[in-house]
Amino acid sequence: MIQEEITEQVKEVIQEDIWGTIKEFLNYELFHFGTEKDPIVLKIYTVLAIILALIATSVFLRFIRKIVTRKLQQNDQVKFISVFSFVKYFIYLIILFVAMDSIGFNITAVFAASAALLVGVGLALQTLIQDIISGIFIFIDQTVHVGDIIELDDKVGRVEEIKLRTTRAVTIDNKVLIIPNHKYLTSTLYNWTQNGAITRESVSVGVAYGSDTDVVKDLLIKAALSNENVLKEPPPIVLFTDFADSSLNFKLVFTISDSFQAGIPKSEIRFKIDRLFREHNISIPFPQRVVTILKEKD
Repeated sequence: MIQEEITEQVKEVIQEDIWGTIKEFLNYELFHFGTEKDPIVLKIYTVLAIILALIATSVFLRFIRKIVTRKLQQNDQVKFISVFSFVKYFIYLIILFVAMDSIGFNITAVFAASAALLVGVGLALQTLIQDIISGIFIFIDQTVHVGDIIELDDKVGRVEEIKLRTTRAVTIDNKVLIIPNHKYLTSTLYNWTQNGAITRESVSVGVAYGSDTDVVKDLLIKAALSNENVLKEPPPIVLFTDFADSSLNFKLVFTISDSFQAGIPKSEIRFKIDRLFREHNISIPFPQRVVTILKEKD
């Protein structure tokens, strides 16, 4: 009986020592600074609590992402994941502050001590934040899609990838164009293919006065239809645009299915027009000026 009581007392002492050691370990201060009124203390149990809160938040966010993206299409999944990746960092930051504040960590003192640093970081990241917000707007209003042909600041490219901060496009000469997303808010964007891949293109030409305009019209339409890239429907049309100083001006309007390669068929059509005009003795004039020299009388 006495032996059992001693054993129980020993167990209690050991348990108290273990719990005391654990409490002492958890309450160990990693660092301590600040004033006596507003001390900033970081203990081991604070770190563990924050880690557990972040792990729980991470598991919850993964569950939410899996539920939401399950019924989305592939393109919409990519857009949602990009936006979600940005939003989750703000959630982590909020959870971090809430966890620290709930366990007694003086958040106000931290903000007060780092106010100047936060202002500097905010100014440095101003453009980055603009890019990210613009990327979110692109995902929401779907101004630009992968595969669209866009023109921005006199640069034309086919969109290959839309990220949260930048858009990657490839130009007609196979150069990669990296566009910061804030450009969509500060510049005028031309989306060549938002209404579809089929676009209307044109070639302008002037002929000499006295040329048969009906023949010119027929030759221009023939030049357009001879090109395999020009669609037969809707048919090409010819507009008589102006009686200019040195020429009669016409515009040949036609439809192609790939505006990104429009420069090639337009060049081929110009070659064809030149050949047809030569065959039918229709000249393309150049500006002429008559200079009169007045000679003074003696």
